[in-house]
Amino acid sequence: MERADAERWMTAALAQAEAALRSDDVPVGAVVVDAEGAVVGVGRNERELTGDPTAHAELVALRNAAAQRGDWNLADCTLVVTLEPCAMCAGAVLAARMPRVVYGAWDDKAGAAGSVYDLLRDRRLPHRVDVLTGIMADESAALLARFFEQRRDG
Repeated sequence: MERADAERWMTAALAQAEAALRSDDVPVGAVVVDAEGAVVGVGRNERELTGDPTAHAELVALRNAAAQRGDWNLADCTLVVTLEPCAMCAGAVLAARMPRVVYGAWDDKAGAAGSVYDLLRDRRLPHRVDVLTGIMADESAALLARFFEQRRDG
């Protein structure tokens, strides 16, 4: 995977993260990209918008991609997300048989793709995922930091 491609896709994920702000959701965005480089699914955090505790950006994007493709198996796709996936989202990536995850900022509180846990590369599991980290991490982290700073101040 070329870094330029990863940055282009991360830019699309960041646009989704910005859109999450409209519903006062934590600004995390995700896109699912197929083998040809086309975006086949998009998502952003929608927990506040929908009242659904599972409406993380990654799950919304995976559901969107599966619906558009008519298939739950996303074995030829890449998930690009602005924040390291949590355990729930990492489990969904594994269930969808995705081969690759690209993410921006580390989540040192709940990350499950290398920081707190590493479910995506756990040798005890039957499926492992290639992980590319730090793509536009500063932009992703800054968006989150501004959001939480405004919540503390407001």
